[in-house]
Amino acid sequence: MDFGKVPADSIKDVDFTLPEDGQQTLKTLAHLKPVKNADFYIGCAKWGRKEWLEMIYPKKTKEADFLDQYVKHFNSIELNAVFYSIPKAELIRKWRIKADENTASDFLFCPKFSRTISHIKRLKNAEEATDQYLASISEFGRFLGPCFLQLGDNFGPNNFEALETYLEKLPQDLEVFVELRHEEWFANKDIRTKLFEMLSKLKKGAAITDASGRRDCVHMELTIPEIFIRFVGNGKEFQDSDFARIDEWRVRIKSWLDKGLKKVYFFLHQHDEKDTPILANYTIEQFNKHLGSEVPEIKFINTGDDGPQHSLF
Repeated sequence: MDFGKVPADSIKDVDFTLPEDGQQTLKTLAHLKPVKNADFYIGCAKWGRKEWLEMIYPKKTKEADFLDQYVKHFNSIELNAVFYSIPKAELIRKWRIKADENTASDFLFCPKFSRTISHIKRLKNAEEATDQYLASISEFGRFLGPCFLQLGDNFGPNNFEALETYLEKLPQDLEVFVELRHEEWFANKDIRTKLFEMLSKLKKGAAITDASGRRDCVHMELTIPEIFIRFVGNGKEFQDSDFARIDEWRVRIKSWLDKGLKKVYFFLHQHDEKDTPILANYTIEQFNKHLGSEVPEIKFINTGDDGPQHSLF
């Protein structure tokens, strides 16, 4: 994932401090009470990583069987694979069967809307493509989590009406989180307020993307009592910094849980995905220890159930 990437020698100058809660967050959580057992889903964005052979995938695992192995370690995935084309129902059924046969938990696929809808048609005249997309992902059945609508960098506030109209026409029971990237959505106070109020009214979530070079996307606005966080780490060289960032997220999420947050979706990305499982496992460890989640830790190969020593990677 290259969004928000900065040169390695500039990372030390980035202020990773999380902003204060936004006004919509205060409204969303104002009258809620803490739930006893919030749901936690922690995962990556892809399963097809050869770098994970002999790390979490057995050495001779074929690429066709990577998903079978992935679901043994994680309880969810931010599914980017369906972004590039509208998936066939047969493919979704194949993935569902793999999850059903290999997972020991309530696994969720969180599929991204296909780019035909979001980037090519830009949400206009996208009814047919949307119907095809929804028909296919419905094949996930009980394994379907929230869908993720990512709009391009050039999809600015002049498209507000198109976004609102599109979201209004989606099935009301379809869980959706929206990620916006154009800077003006966040820089203009009136536009920002209008955006998050609209998402709240339609009961759609606002994805938060924590990337080094786009701190404005860490908007800290909850439009529903659930969060969908896309955390972009900076790799092995900056592992201590990334762990500290996870720690700060853990503290903020705790404050939201105390106010009534119900679900946490937390997906780990890195520009070099090789050691993303280590970053993910650290997240799982910290959330289990401090937030009361009960997400199984990753079982690293040849290192025992507690994972490798972080310094080895």
